Amino acid sequence: MRPRIPRPLVPVALAALLTGLAVPGQAQAQDRPATGHTLPADTRFYVDPDSDAAKQAVRYLLEHDLAGATAMAKLASWPEADWFTGGTPAEVEARARTLVRRAARTGTVPVIVAYNVPLRDCSQYSSGGAQSDTEYRAWISALARGIGKGKAVIVLEPDALANLPSDCSPDTDPTGALTAGRIADLRHGIDALEQQPNTVVYLDAGNSHWQSVGNAAKRLLDAGVERAQGFSLNVSNFFATGPSDRYGTWVSNCLWFATKGPEYARGHTDWCASQYYSPAAPNDGQPGNSVNADDPSTWHWTDQWFQQNVGTPPTNELTHFVVDTGRNGQGAWTPPPGKYAGDPQTWCNPPGRGIGDRPTAATGTPLVDAYLWIKTVGQSDGECNRNVPGGTVDPEYGIVDPAAGAWWPEQAMTLVRNANPPLTFGPFARPRG
Repeated sequence: MRPRIPRPLVPVALAALLTGLAVPGQAQAQDRPATGHTLPADTRFYVDPDSDAAKQAVRYLLEHDLAGATAMAKLASWPEADWFTGGTPAEVEARARTLVRRAARTGTVPVIVAYNVPLRDCSQYSSGGAQSDTEYRAWISALARGIGKGKAVIVLEPDALANLPSDCSPDTDPTGALTAGRIADLRHGIDALEQQPNTVVYLDAGNSHWQSVGNAAKRLLDAGVERAQGFSLNVSNFFATGPSDRYGTWVSNCLWFATKGPEYARGHTDWCASQYYSPAAPNDGQPGNSVNADDPSTWHWTDQWFQQNVGTPPTNELTHFVVDTGRNGQGAWTPPPGKYAGDPQTWCNPPGRGIGDRPTAATGTPLVDAYLWIKTVGQSDGECNRNVPGGTVDPEYGIVDPAAGAWWPEQAMTLVRNANPPLTFGPFARPRG
């Protein structure tokens, strides 16, 4: 027999079930201008009423866990990206068409992650992807057809540029053919998606602690970022918003420097200062006299290099970007010194993290088109073991972590509890009287 839901819990259930439905109706949406290949500051992103968090809210509700149901209902009331990770061309086309139509009926725009490139994640926790370049190009073209004239924001292939086949291992791509295929796949993806009239495409560039500014800029140029709206940062990671914005601004300025800047700089992304090194710093070994990627207080040396060599480029010539803020409210995790002998896998289910800035296209930062929750909040990063020899248990949790992409209610609750700023219901989640 199903337990009776006490009257005080009914508003929570409604909040969870009405998520994404109590938004401006289609009549109002028709008054809004078409998105085109830009992202207006008043863009409202699609909320999935059948998300993992919404289902979890109902489960907690039926278990008479008011605190848990409220927390998950709050989480479910905010928009998150929808990941497309496989399927046949026919399947992905149909799924995309259904999604954009659902969003259109609520006057919102879906965020879609295309994540199916061959040799995805170097065959690690999130391994998979298409079996060949030909198969991938058919798949991404089908995704584009499914979107058609609908509005959509696309995050194209997280980590695909920051982690090229040539980066996987010394023997993964000895001839460079796989890396060349990867670049061609991304260029095809941009072209296919940008052919649609209302798509906004962001090519993923990794995060602020991965490729240097110059390397990121070069890879973006190789993959055709100039034909997209821009690039994405911090997908599925935890680095704070401020440093991510700063890094992205440097990458944007480096792109301009090497393509539209002074003649002598053409093609020289490798000259750009970065989060790891700046020629403007003394670099004399004294504290604070060189750039430290883990210490943003030293990043003024990189700012100084860009001020001296790039100046203030025309705003309309700079590349924009978006940042994943779904799990970065407490910043990155640093384990206690000496706790782990090997790589502690700080990117993989780090403990004590929290939700960050809310999804919005009104960021107040000139080059940042949106803060988005791209990685699904509450989904596992994989079965982390902190590189403890022979271990399968994650010593931070005392369990074998759920597989990559699996819903993990306990992690979702931690992220909600540690949200910075504290999590509230989304502005359109409450039933309207």
